[in-house]
Amino acid sequence: MAAPTTSRTDHVIGGDYVAGSGARIEVVNPATEQVIGSVPAGTTAEVDAAVAAARAAFDGWASRPVAERSAAVRRISEGIAKRRDEIAATVTAEMGSPIGFATQVHASVPVATSRGIADVLDAGYAWTEESGNSLIVREPVGVVAAITPWNYPLHQIVAKVAAALGAGCTVVLKPSEVAPLTAAIFAEIVAEAGVPAGVFNLVHGTGPIVGEALAAHRDVDMVSFTGSTRAGRRVSEVAAQTVKRVALELGGKSANVVLEDADLAKAVKLGVAGCFPNGGQSCNALTRMLVPESRYDEAVELAVGAVAKYTVGDPTDETTRVGPMVSDVQRDRVADYIRKGVAEGATVAVGGPEAPEGLTTGYYVRPTVFTGVTTDMTIAREEIFGPVLSILSYRDEDEAVAIANDSEYGLSGAVFGSDDRALAVARRIRTGQIAVNGGAFNPNAPFGGYKQSGNGREFGRHGLEEFLEIKSIQR
Repeated sequence: MAAPTTSRTDHVIGGDYVAGSGARIEVVNPATEQVIGSVPAGTTAEVDAAVAAARAAFDGWASRPVAERSAAVRRISEGIAKRRDEIAATVTAEMGSPIGFATQVHASVPVATSRGIADVLDAGYAWTEESGNSLIVREPVGVVAAITPWNYPLHQIVAKVAAALGAGCTVVLKPSEVAPLTAAIFAEIVAEAGVPAGVFNLVHGTGPIVGEALAAHRDVDMVSFTGSTRAGRRVSEVAAQTVKRVALELGGKSANVVLEDADLAKAVKLGVAGCFPNGGQSCNALTRMLVPESRYDEAVELAVGAVAKYTVGDPTDETTRVGPMVSDVQRDRVADYIRKGVAEGATVAVGGPEAPEGLTTGYYVRPTVFTGVTTDMTIAREEIFGPVLSILSYRDEDEAVAIANDSEYGLSGAVFGSDDRALAVARRIRTGQIAVNGGAFNPNAPFGGYKQSGNGREFGRHGLEEFLEIKSIQR
């Protein structure tokens, strides 16, 4: 197994490493509770310098031939692939994702999503079109602030940066201070790909300081943010003062609707798998399973049996399926939600708020399944961000759709049933992405949310277009 990165973790501004003010933020391994690194605590001074570097580099990068920008993005994709094992080990060390999932998803999906942007560009993307006497031109939006979360520390960086660079924008990245080490690897990959100095910049730090300074900055043309809905609201408020574009990918409380004619064993197995990846720390996790009243007891039995296979433990062990939560704060938050579910009358079918037996070190929680859940319960409405599944019953298809849509969120979802019926139900659910009968994740299909799950889309052509302005030239 590869070792976590030893890449330099300073800011990257205008092509240079910058140590910053001297204050550092420690990075803690959530499995061992040991400090494994640190990053500088950025200030407004570093933000100003990084934005100035991005602004100075913009005209030159935007005017580069599309083929050159595409080639750079493709080299970034290749660079990620070459360092896959190191990236996976680093993700496991800094945020606790099991090494198997870190290798197959965290370190591999970004290869596909960045390559997908290059493919769109190389396929002859239509930068101009004619409409009557008008020439309609698509141009890069400008300087982009990319603010990314800890749960997919490379995946979310690449989703933003690859598309922005391909569009001709320059970027200032602020990765999560909780899991920032992977960003250091990415900065090296970008430099090795031949991206000119100042086109990509990296400023470490906290959201209230660095994130807000970027969102407020007059020379930042767009903010692309992934994180909690609460933080997304704050980004929008701050960015509104300069009327800049804001793209948000926020929380979720996604429903897995199991229809009467579904293959129940498959639906439950894949539903549990869709709830627990990354320790349940996924915005698109299928945290609500909706099953017909007539099949409820059978579904619960199947779910409990499926959860038994989700071994909790050392994330560096290839057999582990659920690692620790990212921090003690997150562990306590998840445990509190489990206690609240019990207090509000739900029944724990498996799991519970207590630490897993034998795991006295590390921020672990038990994979938990609740039964007897009603739509008004907190665990059915709020994003828990941990391995917690709520199973709800419904009387008929219309009620199932109503329950699925009875949420402030609309990010993801799933439907299981006969193909035509499942597709018809999927079309009725107000969510940005939905899988029918276990349809595989497509790294080039648009991803984003309805309602308070955000606005805008990432990946593929739709992700590229988030970073483009439209100009109409009358002739």
